[in-house]
Amino acid sequence: MDASREVGGVPGPVLIPMRFVWPYGGRSVFLSGSFTRWSELVPMTPVEGCPTVFQAIYSLLPGYHQYKFFVDGEWRHDEHQPYVSGEYGVVNTILLATDPSFLPNPVISPGPNMDVDTEAFQNLVRITDGSLTEAVPRISEADLQGSRHRISLFLSTRTVYELLPESGKVVALDVNLPVKQAFHILYEQGIPLAPLWDFTRGQFVGVLSALDFILILRELGNHGSNLTEEELETHTISAWKEGKAYLNGQVDEHGRALPRLLVHGGPYDNLKDVALKIIQNEVATVPIINSSTEDGSFPQLLHLASLSGILKCICRYFKHCSSSLPILQLPIGAIPVGTWVPQIGESNGRPLAMLRPSAPLSSALNLLVEAQVSSIPIVDDNDSLLDIYCRSDITALAKDRAYTHINLNEMTIHQALQLGQDAYAPYEPRSQRCQMCLRSDSLHKVMERLANPGVRRLVIVEAGSKRVEGIVSLSDIFRFLLA
Repeated sequence: MDASREVGGVPGPVLIPMRFVWPYGGRSVFLSGSFTRWSELVPMTPVEGCPTVFQAIYSLLPGYHQYKFFVDGEWRHDEHQPYVSGEYGVVNTILLATDPSFLPNPVISPGPNMDVDTEAFQNLVRITDGSLTEAVPRISEADLQGSRHRISLFLSTRTVYELLPESGKVVALDVNLPVKQAFHILYEQGIPLAPLWDFTRGQFVGVLSALDFILILRELGNHGSNLTEEELETHTISAWKEGKAYLNGQVDEHGRALPRLLVHGGPYDNLKDVALKIIQNEVATVPIINSSTEDGSFPQLLHLASLSGILKCICRYFKHCSSSLPILQLPIGAIPVGTWVPQIGESNGRPLAMLRPSAPLSSALNLLVEAQVSSIPIVDDNDSLLDIYCRSDITALAKDRAYTHINLNEMTIHQALQLGQDAYAPYEPRSQRCQMCLRSDSLHKVMERLANPGVRRLVIVEAGSKRVEGIVSLSDIFRFLLA
């Protein structure tokens, strides 16, 4: 085979057709490398009969080349082929001999300086990371609404019974318990909240959550407070809830407190209604109560339904047909979901709050309450993620009755996290505290991570530096899916 070309009688450069293969599956796979000057993405197509194997034929000049794959919005390399680390991250390498009839296996070689346009590669990375290129999946408005309709229909035809575990425990608290004792029970049981039971009325009347303890500690820190630490010994949950209702102006025409009604569901409610209850009422869970008992006994508390459990049902049902839902293939950086750092992505009108580990604990508690968020990224001076402070972390202060001798303005967030480093299990293992994702991750990938037990939000970071770019929560995902 004569691969030479002649232009005006002068032999042209020898080009060697080279087959590139990505055998690890994906929905959209592209190739880029030094031979494209890192300025374009070459589409790769599935091999007939092998839908997980993608290939592309590209003619190369003899010599040393580097290349990478762009798979479902992420830059990847083939770990089973020679690769090196360099200016463009980890890249695969190939060395082609001058004779086009001899195509050796790729070998690792430092090689000469590649003819690469660095600025072009950086632009390509920024474009793909920003999800602005045609290489990133795009869907029409019709496909978007069609995907949402399928998910909505699925949730409407499934009941809460699908969420009920085969075994487990649900802790409920008597409203006449002292607040201090309730605080310790939540800590000892490793749970962030519990439904409240009123024996006098014979019904569940509310929920005590970590937010209540944040508000209590803030009130204790207020010199004008009428609630002292000693009164926590006898101050009941019921008294706290009534006082909280007065503070919020929730009173009737006779000046009597009107506590917030309990948001709950039944075992035959469909999953869509339960998800909407959680979102619209801005609660973490909905107690599932079976109130129709034939023997006239007390209502039964069956389960605490959460968005995490509902999302797990969605992921399980659409696991093998996610490609038929175009909405799930979109990178999260390309859709209006989550809260983003200004100038980085689409803002939802609520700035992303971040704090340094040296900030006082009072700053974190104030942000959790006033910004109405469930967690705050803790970052270094370069805004790189170090840890995360959540509402439920407040229960760690029950350890050794730490809340009785701390000053919220003097204790730092770092000290608070150190104090509670062994207090997160079982509802939020330490390894799950800083769950992260990239802006190029698909919605499907993000949903699967959020469906894991204990994961309530993902911090969106820049690859490598872990610089915080945004945060996406369970409620963000459901607001987008059920829009």
